[in-house]
Amino acid sequence: MKSAKEVMEILAAYDLTKSYRAAAALAGCSHHTVARLVAERDTADAPTPPREKRPMLIDEYLPKIEEWVEHSKGRVRADIAHDKLLALGFTGTERTTRRAVARIKRAYRLGHTRVHRPWITEPGLWLQYDFGDGPVVDGTKTVLLCAWLAWCRHRVVIPLRDRTAPSVYAGLDRTFRRIGGVPTYLLTDNEKMVTTEHVASVAVRNPGVVSFARFYGLVVKTCLPADPATKGGVENTVKLAKADLVPTDHNLAAEYDSFDDLEAACTAFCEQVNTRIHRTTRRVPAEMLAEERLHLHPVPAAAHTVTWGVTRIVPDNTPMVAFENGQYSVPHTLRGQTVFVRAHGAGASERVVFVHHGDTGPVEVARHRRARPGSPQICDEHFPPPPAGVLGRQPIPRTDAEHAFCDIGAGARLWLCEAAEAGTGKIRVKMDHAVTLAKLLGAERVDWALGHAAAYGRFAEGDLMAILDAHPAGVASDRTHRADESRSLAQGTSGWAALGDGVPADEATEL
Repeated sequence: MKSAKEVMEILAAYDLTKSYRAAAALAGCSHHTVARLVAERDTADAPTPPREKRPMLIDEYLPKIEEWVEHSKGRVRADIAHDKLLALGFTGTERTTRRAVARIKRAYRLGHTRVHRPWITEPGLWLQYDFGDGPVVDGTKTVLLCAWLAWCRHRVVIPLRDRTAPSVYAGLDRTFRRIGGVPTYLLTDNEKMVTTEHVASVAVRNPGVVSFARFYGLVVKTCLPADPATKGGVENTVKLAKADLVPTDHNLAAEYDSFDDLEAACTAFCEQVNTRIHRTTRRVPAEMLAEERLHLHPVPAAAHTVTWGVTRIVPDNTPMVAFENGQYSVPHTLRGQTVFVRAHGAGASERVVFVHHGDTGPVEVARHRRARPGSPQICDEHFPPPPAGVLGRQPIPRTDAEHAFCDIGAGARLWLCEAAEAGTGKIRVKMDHAVTLAKLLGAERVDWALGHAAAYGRFAEGDLMAILDAHPAGVASDRTHRADESRSLAQGTSGWAALGDGVPADEATEL
């Protein structure tokens, strides 16, 4: 069935040529169609009612196609739908299927397309921010934090090393200070650092962002999931920033030698886009920002705690914290706790600073030079006294018998170490014997005897009992025995005194 436009073109072609076949060649239809339309026009009676539409092979399958389009939210492909129809017994061509799917998709979009109303905001109310993939600097991929002040269309782009919460909050703090105030609302996506979950389509805020918002006196709002049209202004800012700042084959931008070069490029980009006339407001955003500052809240003098750096949890087994491919020591008393770490300065004066926020407030706990991979920065004062090691190994009892022996005292533990070093046999039997003696004679006395046995290397079967017998109870064990000349066992020279006495003179002469 021809449309009204096609009918007009056919009749105009006939009026020009006065030939059915010539008009059909010009209009691209059959000469019978031209004859019919001319006859309908020239009939003096009332216009012929429109003909009934002929049934098509696809008609009985249209409800199924509508079901597929509805289920796929308008994303089903025509070739896939045609394959499904063939399985259901459809005998038409793929061209018929494509036309039907396109017609149903068009109707679906008209019924589900969101109608936009121009957003007219007030000064000082809305600030939107989003992220874009930044260039690679020093082998590390950076992030572009893009912010857009809705009323004056002022744009701010700040490069970040990562998208962790402390880095993002520090970037937002810089944004507030750059525009000269804090807005009433802050609009962004539903990231984990902002929204923890959705309950009945209601976003549940992350406690960290709630604390951040309360500190700066603003309200954080999030757009609907998968709905970039909610914050189209900042989406365009991300697109422009990536097109100008990220080196590609199209913009011929050079690679950045350092992170400072990227920050300088972002500053130059903001200066460029904020000092030219905006196509919507027909005004310069920098000039409008001066008016909007009067409606912004003041920025707190001190930044939020997240600007101290990124958070790190000190491991339980070692007070070493990893930061940007380096290892740094912190006091061992902070094991299991959270510290803030940031890099301060540049070049030879750069330092990695660690801050711990305790009950008494923030305290700087460590400051190191930049560490290289494999060469950690360690301060000896951050570690507890080292263990005794191999040379000072002490007994660690594990069984009841070992506990009973080691509980006798330090002399018993010393005897065990020395006896083990000497390779004493039946050492467990001797330990049990010492425990029995401790119960009978007292642990203090047996411990003293074991200590002396260890000092003198007496580990034989009856040595312990011999030492106890030699030092009866009630006798001072610290008495000393001193040997004089009359008690000495060493050979003296008194026997030489008679040498030469009583020898006749003549015998002496012969000698």
